[in-house]
Amino acid sequence: MAAATTTTRRRRRCVAMIRYVAIMVVALPSIGGTARAACVGLPEQGDGVVAAVDDGRHVRLQDGREIRLAGIEIESSRQAEATAALASLARARRVGLRGAEDVPDRYGRQPAFVVVDDDATSLQARLLGAGEAMVGLGIADSDCRAELLAAEATARMAQRGLWADPTALKNAGNPGDIMARVGRFTVIEGRILSVRETGGTIYLNFGRRWTRDFAVTISRRILGSFEAAGISPKSLENKRIRVRGWVERRSGPQIRIREVGQIEMPGAR
Repeated sequence: MAAATTTTRRRRRCVAMIRYVAIMVVALPSIGGTARAACVGLPEQGDGVVAAVDDGRHVRLQDGREIRLAGIEIESSRQAEATAALASLARARRVGLRGAEDVPDRYGRQPAFVVVDDDATSLQARLLGAGEAMVGLGIADSDCRAELLAAEATARMAQRGLWADPTALKNAGNPGDIMARVGRFTVIEGRILSVRETGGTIYLNFGRRWTRDFAVTISRRILGSFEAAGISPKSLENKRIRVRGWVERRSGPQIRIREVGQIEMPGAR
């Protein structure tokens, strides 16, 4: 009986892995192909020639516009590598800008998904696929977000770039390691031990010591977006999730949820 159970479990794991790989292959951006990827298919915001690459996600065009690559974050310890990767892809090249809005941010930089010439893949997807960036926030188009998450996942599975460090994906059960990331954009994975509500805040707790362990907080003001996505925070109890955002220090390390897309359920892929 024990041997049969072990064999069954192995078969289930193999089937799950085969399904996961199949989904990832379908979801991957068409690098070098002719199909237009979701982010590249967003409304056009104009074009220009890249005069300079300021860092891993900012370029300046010859006409003076400053462009911020939307939807990604760069690991500060790998800024030089990300800058070099972006420069090799974009410097002195004509680029097209894509996005639902072209309103500059408070620093005067235009956020956009950027494509070189008529490439089928955005620069964001290329940087993510090389492991030189993490998927960030503010990606309104769900297909575009899924495309970028797939590129990031491919790099993580292949241990490329920042993901070559086995500790790059933080363990929610190690609050001390997470606390060292305060003020930095971080991707964390773990199982939610409990879901509690206090006042207008819902807490997804990854440990029993609320003064020390990692937690994710959700304001009741954004519960409507969770309901629209068919997700109930309470239903996440005992689920393994992946969460991304800026680590804050409260009683212990926390990430505040600003949008539903910050939470992924790896087992759902």
